[in-house]
Amino acid sequence: MRSALVGVAMLLLTGTAAAVAAEAPVTVVAAENFYGDVAQQIAGPDAIVSSILSNPDDDPHMFEASPSVARHLATARIVVANGADYDSWLDKLLAASPSRTRTEIVVADLLHRAAGDNPHLWYDPATMPAFANALTAALAAAAPAHKADFERRRDTFLASLKPIQDKVRALREKFAGTPVTATEPVFGYMAAALGLTMRNERFQIAVMNDTEPSAADVAAFEDDLRGHRVRLFLYNSQASDEAAKRLLGLARAAKIPVVGVTETEPAGQTYQTWMLGELDGVAAALTAPGT
Repeated sequence: MRSALVGVAMLLLTGTAAAVAAEAPVTVVAAENFYGDVAQQIAGPDAIVSSILSNPDDDPHMFEASPSVARHLATARIVVANGADYDSWLDKLLAASPSRTRTEIVVADLLHRAAGDNPHLWYDPATMPAFANALTAALAAAAPAHKADFERRRDTFLASLKPIQDKVRALREKFAGTPVTATEPVFGYMAAALGLTMRNERFQIAVMNDTEPSAADVAAFEDDLRGHRVRLFLYNSQASDEAAKRLLGLARAAKIPVVGVTETEPAGQTYQTWMLGELDGVAAALTAPGT
């Protein structure tokens, strides 16, 4: 009789432990904070979301993963990576701690982007809707009881992107074909969505790949600034080397409007307010007197 009671007690305890495990929030780790922000908006209280790259003052290209980051990833149920070689350090960490229960979302794969493509995917208006749908499916698979909640919050998030889409459409109607330039292709996808004509792309690709731009490309860039052949100068405010700073100085001396863009979401903002702020900056620059 005693052994039977012990058996029942063990079954109850096992069932309770399983129930607790089933009700525990899903753990989501995003390589970059803008994906983490969107993940939190969709997951709500039904997941614990954290981001690895979150400091807007740091250069993401200089990031080096610590052992604590590796331990954090090892316990994640869902991991979000940008892909396209932007966060290749993450591949090594995940390979070192394989898991059959972990779902890995690589945003570049959702958009059919690969190594060598511009990896700054979050500036492409098509990116976050694709990511939101993929994440919702992964969350629903991990916590089926909250599937309806995840889908409801996803729909709310998608609706919240409409002001961004409307602003992109309005700016495209007004400024399509306007020549602009940049030190790096950070804003490249959004510039294309706005219909802007991007100049000096070979220079930008060289900088992105951490190689020296050719003398001819540097000269062409400088001529564009001195000759006022562009109406806007975009630069990466998180990662500026001496060559970029020199071009920034030339742009300001030529009184060409300058807009800084970032690779990580600024503190205290959401993805939506961040993108709207960037678009407002471009709009203000292109409508400034004398441009």
